[in-house]
Amino acid sequence: MGQKVHPIGFRLGITKDWQSRWYASKHYTEMLQEDLRIRNVVASKYKDDDIAKVEIERASNQVTVTVHTSRPGIVIGRGGQRVDETRALLEQIAGKRVRLNIQEVSQPELDAYLVARSIAQQMERRISHRRAMKQAIFRAMERGAQGIKISCAGRVGKSEYARTETLHEGRVPLHTLRADIDYATATAHTTLGTIGVKVYIYKGDIIPEYEKLEAGATAAVGAKRQMQTEEKAVGPVVEARVIESSESTDKPVEAVISEEHADKKDSVSVDEKSKPEEKSASKERSRVKTRVKATGTVSEAKEGKEEKPRTRARAKGKTKVDGSSNVVDTAAVSDAAVSEKEQKESRPRTKAKSKTNLEKDSDKH
Repeated sequence: MGQKVHPIGFRLGITKDWQSRWYASKHYTEMLQEDLRIRNVVASKYKDDDIAKVEIERASNQVTVTVHTSRPGIVIGRGGQRVDETRALLEQIAGKRVRLNIQEVSQPELDAYLVARSIAQQMERRISHRRAMKQAIFRAMERGAQGIKISCAGRVGKSEYARTETLHEGRVPLHTLRADIDYATATAHTTLGTIGVKVYIYKGDIIPEYEKLEAGATAAVGAKRQMQTEEKAVGPVVEARVIESSESTDKPVEAVISEEHADKKDSVSVDEKSKPEEKSASKERSRVKTRVKATGTVSEAKEGKEEKPRTRARAKGKTKVDGSSNVVDTAAVSDAAVSEKEQKESRPRTKAKSKTNLEKDSDKH
């Protein structure tokens, strides 16, 4: 429980590379001790100059030492004086020709060793460990880190017993092999004892080249399919072309349909020819619709079948319909209604006249 694998050693050969690159079938221990002495000399020579890491490569008669630092100007010195002194010192240790390269660290806030070393130096100057950790996290996330975790173990905060305090932000996937995680440790030497600082910085995933190629191919295929679907939805692409001639230049623009959609053009023309026939058929169907029934209801004569009544007839009287057809002329119905109305109006007048005649007869008698 609680045992952790070194994040860089876990990814060696996958996303990380060795800091010492050489092979020795014999005298392996001698070369290993020589590498350790070279690193110690560089660290002591540039103690406060922010040395991030030292890479060593060996050839048959030459040793190449690459120093990564955030202050290349101070490491090189005026006219390369400090570089020459360091090279001479390393040649005495190695006993071979030494080539010294200085490489700049562009973003020191994203280098785990530089972050851990700065926190340790602040704790040695009696600055609050929490403040130093929070500032380091803020700067790393501001620079583009996707996650960072810092833990300090020891008598932090002048406490009487040792404890571990951890602060983190974002995500740090330690089990993901393709995750680019930088890890480093540093030690703060305080009056109450030593305090260890661990820093994990997650910078994103390292995607292999073949996966990038596959992703690009799939994206191209998806874009092509999308273009095809859009063309199907919109229709044929129309290109504008100006007809050029030697006689006159003021001629209209001719819209020419591209060759790819020539078949579509033919199909469209056939459909357009068939449209007038459909319109004439619909007109004939609309003529068959009924106006008024004998019972005074509106119906439709559709293929010899009667439908349910929809509206009431305007005429109050009932009209008879011939058995030959179900359709009744509205003009005849209206004339019948008018004649009935006149009869009703004329009836009271006749009654009144008859009454007056009776009264006259009674007066005579």
